[in-house]
Amino acid sequence: MPTLPRSRPGAPADPDRRAVARQALSVSAATGLYGVSFGALAVAAGLDVWQTVALSLLMFTGGSQFAFVGVVGAGGGAAAAVGTAALLGARNALYGAAMAPLLRVRGLRRLAAAQVTIDESVAVATAQRRPAAARAGFWWTGLGVFALWNAFTLVGALVGDALGDPQRWGLDAAAAAAFLGLLWPRLAGRAAQAVAAGAVVVALLLTPVAPAGVPVLAAAVVAVVVGWREPGPRLGRVPDPSGGGRDAPDGGPAREEAS
Repeated sequence: MPTLPRSRPGAPADPDRRAVARQALSVSAATGLYGVSFGALAVAAGLDVWQTVALSLLMFTGGSQFAFVGVVGAGGGAAAAVGTAALLGARNALYGAAMAPLLRVRGLRRLAAAQVTIDESVAVATAQRRPAAARAGFWWTGLGVFALWNAFTLVGALVGDALGDPQRWGLDAAAAAAFLGLLWPRLAGRAAQAVAAGAVVVALLLTPVAPAGVPVLAAAVVAVVVGWREPGPRLGRVPDPSGGGRDAPDGGPAREEAS
């Protein structure tokens, strides 16, 4: 797993390393606890414990998992459940295309990266200013969420009946709150604010009438449109006076321009 360079003996700890570790830990813990909710709901929808655990291990994309058990619990067929989950999980393919140039992994590491390319790992990675910190954030968060999500999915499946409604414990809001905490500092620029406002409006308009997954994908179109009209710098590249770009070294900052 990629790590940030170690500090010299007697030197202060790298502040980027500490910041990435804090973000990865907080997001992993919040999202992992949310797995209790999924485990309980999956069993309530008719899946047994081992089916619930397998779904988390293999599918491992929270929104798609909830969509799957939601359709099953409502009496939908297997084709409808799989189709809905696949539609909602389509965003992960876009994440993968965006993260591949940064991660530069091959072989089995590429498969591992694909498995942990989720909302949380991408969010923590893109919140960093340096490529090395972004890679560390991606791996730490992705693997942390994977371990805790699956552990708490099992807990939720085993104690679902005793737990009752997961909303009573606030578990339905834990992951969303952690994700919003990462997003909020990045809404300073006009372009980011436009994307957020537009995505909220689109999602709210479509949620009552569109199938599960469609509002999320439609809201993502807002970011695509804004990015196409006002392209910004990419992580790991710094402006070049000639008009091109060049990769920033892992140890150096990747400059960001205010939108």
